[in-house]
Amino acid sequence: MKKWNFKKWKVRQVDITLLDDKVIILNLYFTQLACLLLALILIFFQKNNRLFPMFAMSDPLQALLWGGGFAAAVLAADLLLTRWVPEEVTDDGGINDKMFRNRPLWHIIILCFVVSVCEELLFRGALQHWMGPYWTSIVFALIHVRYLRHWLMTGLVFSISYGLGWIYVQTGMLWTPIIAHFLIDLVMGCILKYRKIPANETDSR
Repeated sequence: MKKWNFKKWKVRQVDITLLDDKVIILNLYFTQLACLLLALILIFFQKNNRLFPMFAMSDPLQALLWGGGFAAAVLAADLLLTRWVPEEVTDDGGINDKMFRNRPLWHIIILCFVVSVCEELLFRGALQHWMGPYWTSIVFALIHVRYLRHWLMTGLVFSISYGLGWIYVQTGMLWTPIIAHFLIDLVMGCILKYRKIPANETDSR
């Protein structure tokens, strides 16, 4: 009978340059579909039918102001980080750059909308109802594996998640964190798409 040598099995970091563009996009949509299905299952087992009431827009202006204001604060903090913190600390391995660099603007908008709806439905709509904003934010930070190498970025992701949970509690509308999440991702994606690439980076591609 053949014996398995588990000592030879090693977990290796994925080289982003070896990943095909289509693979990255398919992986993104697959994970978002998983988030959506998990969110629907969790909400189904929670008391009262909360799914449709969560998407009620009782005060569109309030949702837009809270969501837009929080997004502006996060983007301002990120701008300060990129200005004062070494680039290797905020490095995500090139995943975001590969995700948005050659993507058409219309596709970036769709991506950001899908991500914001699916993730906020899972984390704010489903998990926060059971776990509260603190533990939900820990889970949110943990799933962003590419940032776990740097405590500063992990702390930033946790803080953003906690803030999204807080504005959800303040307004009572799931659309508030969805708007904030969408605007943050959209602006970040557009920055990556339209920023000028240094000559040395262009040569290495």
